[in-house]
Amino acid sequence: MLIAALFASFALCLILGFPVALSLGVSSAVYILLADLPLVVIPQKMYAGMDVFVLLCIPGFILAGNLMGGGGITDRIIRFSNALVGHIRGGLGLANVTGSMIFAGISGTAVADTASIGAVMIPGMKKSGYDAPFAAAITAASSTVGPIIPPSLPMIIVGSLTGLSVGRMFLAGAIPGLLLGVAMMITCYILAVRRNYPREPWKGMGAVARGAVDAFWAILMTFIILFGIVGGVFTPTEAAIISSMYALVVGLFIYRGLSLKRIPRILIDSAVSAASIILLVGFANVFGWILTSERIPQTIAAALLGISENKYVVILLMNVLLLIVGTFMETIAALLILLPPLLPIALHVGIDPIHFATFAVLNLMIGLSTPPVGVCLFVAANIGKISLAEISAAVVPFLICNLLILGFVSYIPFLSLWLPSLFYQ
Repeated sequence: MLIAALFASFALCLILGFPVALSLGVSSAVYILLADLPLVVIPQKMYAGMDVFVLLCIPGFILAGNLMGGGGITDRIIRFSNALVGHIRGGLGLANVTGSMIFAGISGTAVADTASIGAVMIPGMKKSGYDAPFAAAITAASSTVGPIIPPSLPMIIVGSLTGLSVGRMFLAGAIPGLLLGVAMMITCYILAVRRNYPREPWKGMGAVARGAVDAFWAILMTFIILFGIVGGVFTPTEAAIISSMYALVVGLFIYRGLSLKRIPRILIDSAVSAASIILLVGFANVFGWILTSERIPQTIAAALLGISENKYVVILLMNVLLLIVGTFMETIAALLILLPPLLPIALHVGIDPIHFATFAVLNLMIGLSTPPVGVCLFVAANIGKISLAEISAAVVPFLICNLLILGFVSYIPFLSLWLPSLFYQ
């Protein structure tokens, strides 16, 4: 009865359009009131969930991404990407994917990638002769690379939940992220040839060199963060602060696209974004405590293992569950709710925890561009001024290629474990 009330109130809040954090909080409060528990449990469990040292790096990475985005980095990344691959058939689509892969090292979030890259690329592709649904679909699909290639906010959340090294998680996502980008570029090229999409004239190696110089400081930021953490030079929290200072200096004095007048607004926007994530973590911890007290994780484990204890079957079942949840729930909320009950199952059947966390995050990222409620689809459709039905049909080829890569990552642990094993003995 009580657990039914918990899930019913949570589902009702989502249907009414409440934010996921508020939905978690309201449903948890309903359960606690019906169970006649003291309301002081809510702030206690919220504080316990938020009082995790590694979460301190989230505001820093968000601020760094906003500073770099406000400093004109998006245009430079797109120019560099276009200079590299624009002369190939469907070149603007390839540049869109390449730009997302480079931008991933700055934003760390899929929605920010869709909004920033899409605002430039979708109108540009339409003007150059690409149909609007294709332009919007490739933007939404390629943005899922963002939270896989480091730095990655979902990987930070995984580290805080499991105690796994954030540096290891960052490295684990690098090869799957690159594979995802390459697969989407191949898909884009095949579609471009079949549909006779245009290509840009080759501008010569001089244009490539100028684009590389323009984008150099943005790309360097990713290497500073990744190799600083992996090399033990600084912690993830220190890396977040260093990246914010780096982004400020680059935006003000090198790119000069950032003005002092814009900094207060960027600080406020970053604070609001970071606070919403931390609040989500707090409410999710209350929700998770209720699930644990009701032995829901054990129930899920028994159900999955009751079907099969074969590792490969369990991986398939987990993928199906995560893909379904990822289509309608925000990524971080889904991780906070599902990772604690699923991780023990993964360990029970012999799945490496870093391998499991990598394909779990990849699952939820693909969900962001999966109809009918993928968040990135809504953002891209709004920019492209098309209907959700149009972009849903156009995104299908990219979803198929993303699912193929998910299959490789899920069943070939080497793809996610090689780099962490190389740098961490």
